[in-house]
Amino acid sequence: MNPLWSGKFADVGRRSLSAIVLAPLVIAVILQGGIWFQLGVGLVGVVMAREWVNIVHGGNDKQFAIHACAALCAAFLLQAQGLDTASGAILVLWIFSAVASVVQTGEGSIWSYFGVFYLSLPLLALVLLRVDAEFGTAAIFWCVLLVWAADVCAYFAGRLIGGRKLAPRISPKKTWAGLGGAVFGAVVVSLVFSFINGLSYIPLAIIAALAGVIEQSGDIVESAMKRRFNVKDSGNLIPGHGGILDRVDGLMAVVFFAAVVGYVHSAGRESFGLLVW
Repeated sequence: MNPLWSGKFADVGRRSLSAIVLAPLVIAVILQGGIWFQLGVGLVGVVMAREWVNIVHGGNDKQFAIHACAALCAAFLLQAQGLDTASGAILVLWIFSAVASVVQTGEGSIWSYFGVFYLSLPLLALVLLRVDAEFGTAAIFWCVLLVWAADVCAYFAGRLIGGRKLAPRISPKKTWAGLGGAVFGAVVVSLVFSFINGLSYIPLAIIAALAGVIEQSGDIVESAMKRRFNVKDSGNLIPGHGGILDRVDGLMAVVFFAAVVGYVHSAGRESFGLLVW
């Protein structure tokens, strides 16, 4: 076997197989939209809540219930009751989680007070983007394809070019070359996407470049959490990737960023605000 593939790229096979298995399901749920998309978001959110609580809160059942409820509020309350109600429910659940952390540990680390927002706000952003009947599907696919390209290009640029570490104390495998690869991949995919869909490619390319940086930042934040609690992976659900949190950390950061951009540009039509300039 080529030593290059048995060393730097030893996990490519497992990563590729996982992507091949999961991609059709993800595509189907995005295309279907509606209750099926919400169910998918809710299911992923509950699994993420389990992984987060296992790491940060020692598997505490009360914290799991609170975090899972926050994820389900993000998935289902937006369309049923509106953004204000969904956001308010998440805020109340965060207060419950913070109080429970104080009672459980006396103080706890900052991560103890971060989980409810970390899990639920990106899920809320996913539903907020997808709910637009005209641009929702395109907005979600733009985010997913961008993250996929950024992740792949960062992986290969980091291993082929290497060089200076981006955050050596937090994520030793991250390099500046990998960050450059992520930005490059995100911009190229956005340009192709814009051309195919007749969108303004320059504004979206600029947003994509920022999203490439944010995608890598999302990875680093999750790495910091795992390093703080001395764990390698958030779980073992996905071969080659670890847990759900390991797989979607960059995506969650990007969809939240995308929803904020869309909201600032066109509140009430976030997907339109993201894609149309």
